[in-house]
Amino acid sequence: MHKLSRRQLTLLVLLTLVWGINWPIMKLGVTGYPPLTFRTICMWLGLPVLALVLLWRRVPFRIARAHWRELALLAVFNMFFWHTLAILAIQSLSSGRAAILGYTMPVFSAMIGALWFSQRLGLRAWGGVAAAALGVVLLLWHEVGVLSSRPTGVLMMLVAASTWALGTQLMRRTRIDAPTLAISFWMTLLTTLWMSLLSVLFERDAWTVPSPPVWGAIVYNALGVFAFAQVVWLMLARDLPPIASTLSVMMIPVLGVFSGAWWLGEVLHWQDWAAVMLVMTAIAMVLWPPRSAAARVAAPRGG
Repeated sequence: MHKLSRRQLTLLVLLTLVWGINWPIMKLGVTGYPPLTFRTICMWLGLPVLALVLLWRRVPFRIARAHWRELALLAVFNMFFWHTLAILAIQSLSSGRAAILGYTMPVFSAMIGALWFSQRLGLRAWGGVAAAALGVVLLLWHEVGVLSSRPTGVLMMLVAASTWALGTQLMRRTRIDAPTLAISFWMTLLTTLWMSLLSVLFERDAWTVPSPPVWGAIVYNALGVFAFAQVVWLMLARDLPPIASTLSVMMIPVLGVFSGAWWLGEVLHWQDWAAVMLVMTAIAMVLWPPRSAAARVAAPRGG
């Protein structure tokens, strides 16, 4: 369990808002536009902004050569798989349900942490994982038939979520002695080059000038996602225990579902409202601070 500082809580709220409403925005951006190219343009526009943030805050860019291999590994599992598969999958899935599938990540992260990294989770943590998993099931309740007819999109989102979960665990344990902003910049640069290569190889013949709505989605992703949300997430993933950082972002798919319903006209059911309560319960179970050791020591003893 972990108590968030005021700064961490503020960043978490902003992260939830930016990433939550981004799902219908992404859906709009890739509707009728090549998805890999969309993501590539977003990253090329966001990368200079991220560099300016480092310069403004006087954060050194240097990553020691001894850590280049680990940096590449972090980029692959935190960004390569996620940004490639998620942007392809959202073309065939509704924005809200794509967000739900993507945010099975906390459940994957808890299982990876416990089984692979011998991370010991308390009863409350496992209860939070169970509540989050049940919330995801409820949110997908009315979509099973639709999703079963689109297995490729579902599979891509689940692979993206599981690799992101592993990347979160690796980020938490990184030995790179560098600021998170610098790590984020180089990971974003590597991913931008990777997405550019995929765009040239698979979508060059489909390249067109983006329409005004697509440009709006591109700018939002460039500034909101790559220059802000991605950096904030890596900071939280590095500073907080994995179970706290992962389950604390479970409000993002909930916001994605409701913003998609408001913007794209997706129908909401009682399961969606029940899922909101379960997700909030999951967050509370992992973030509500336990009774402090000092309080236990100070408590009067019987006899």
